[in-house]
Amino acid sequence: MAHPHSLGRRSRRGASTTEMALLLPFICFVFVIGVDYARIFYFSLTVSNCARNGALYGSQDTAHAIDTAGIKTAAQIDGGSLTLASLNVSSATDSSTSPTYVDVTVTYPFSTLSNFPGVTKTTTLSRTVRMLVVPAVPSF
Repeated sequence: MAHPHSLGRRSRRGASTTEMALLLPFICFVFVIGVDYARIFYFSLTVSNCARNGALYGSQDTAHAIDTAGIKTAAQIDGGSLTLASLNVSSATDSSTSPTYVDVTVTYPFSTLSNFPGVTKTTTLSRTVRMLVVPAVPSF
């Protein structure tokens, strides 16, 4: 004798397997897109921090503002997870003798994990930070 609850139902064997087979490529695609989005967000924050650290170093006084090697080293300190050979740091001031501000620009090439149609595979992350140089204080 048939169970009264199963008289009007059809068998659903294999339905969940079919649904999973149809949704799995989409779920994997969304996962990879999410990972790439998180990576570009992380790398852009790191590039911003590198530019800020370089500008902080250069804003200490006029001697530090024209010390391009020191600015580059200070900027690279915060780029620990980046490939430092690819990290490009440049600095500029408004004067070579008594600058009032220092601009530090950091660029870094970013590549996605996979190649999606319509999405560029590589892009350059760039950040420029301008800080005022602390003026020289006269000694009494």
